[in-house]
Amino acid sequence: MSGGGTIDFEIRESSQRVSATEREALLANPGFGRIFTDHMVTIRYAEGKGWYDARVEARAPIPMDPATAVLHYAQEIFEGMKAYRRADGRVGFFRPDANARRFAASAQRMAMAPLPEELFLDSIRQLVGIDQEWIPTSAEGSLYLRPFQYASEVFLGVRPAREYLYCVIASPVGPYFSGGLKPVTIWVSDDYTRAAPGGTGAAKCGGNYAASLLAQAQAAENGCDQVVYLDAVERKYVDELGGMNVFFVRADGSMFTPELNGSILPGITRDSIIQLAREQGRAVEERPVTIDEWRDGARSGEIVETFACGTAAVLTPIGTVRGVDGEFKLGDGGTGPVTAGLRQSLVDIQYGRSADPYGWTSTL
Repeated sequence: MSGGGTIDFEIRESSQRVSATEREALLANPGFGRIFTDHMVTIRYAEGKGWYDARVEARAPIPMDPATAVLHYAQEIFEGMKAYRRADGRVGFFRPDANARRFAASAQRMAMAPLPEELFLDSIRQLVGIDQEWIPTSAEGSLYLRPFQYASEVFLGVRPAREYLYCVIASPVGPYFSGGLKPVTIWVSDDYTRAAPGGTGAAKCGGNYAASLLAQAQAAENGCDQVVYLDAVERKYVDELGGMNVFFVRADGSMFTPELNGSILPGITRDSIIQLAREQGRAVEERPVTIDEWRDGARSGEIVETFACGTAAVLTPIGTVRGVDGEFKLGDGGTGPVTAGLRQSLVDIQYGRSADPYGWTSTL
């Protein structure tokens, strides 16, 4: 069937669903990305045919030929989003249309067939609808959704694939960082960069994350939770963390964040925070930020808070920044009031506990 719009899904319910008792036990402490729901979505694409064979089916291994293109040339993209059990008991989503647009943009950057946005949204609704009993009701529990697409054509040749498989899987999750909200320590990577001008930094593709793992291991060796990257050209401008955008808060309550320069992922949480902060009357700048400005501002008291943000962790305060030339703290090293306030405001909207004047939320 042609790929311009939506297509009908074939529903093949799993005959081996996890029992309610076992599911309840798993949801008591889901962790992050460790357990998965009963079903998955699959949709296929073929050049000249478009998107077809949309299914909701039992979650199962995907057969793969050794010559499948993704294994050799890494044509792969993904998204991260959540479904929430709202205060009124309904199932809610937060800005899924933005995820759909970014998914299509990532596909175009990776020379892949873009999935129509309405089909992306329909696939999410289909999976959450059949597996909604897996949504945790615990504080800040949610159903993490992982749409992904890869080159499924069997061939060895350096060109864009002509066949793709799109899938969605779901994982009930608790807080991203164990132990709840607490400041993290960040390692400034002196050896590695995340992305370069003209590269794939603005696309959400697996290769970006594979390239970050060595730097993340280096951060762990130095007692840090995450790594922050500097730009690839001058090695002095802050880009982003391995999987999160970063914001800086001044003593006067104004904020700034690195501008989207083609090497930084356009985070949906990032965009939401900018809008929330401005609605609160805070000035927010998007501009280049040097590591020296960050360090000097923290030491002088000009910069009192720094936080990272993303779908998985929402907002996470940064308490200490460490590198080969020493370390510095933000404020007293704890969670600042601006970070905590913005985080609570965003989470309350996501869970339907407060009004949504932005039209960000929707329900199943």
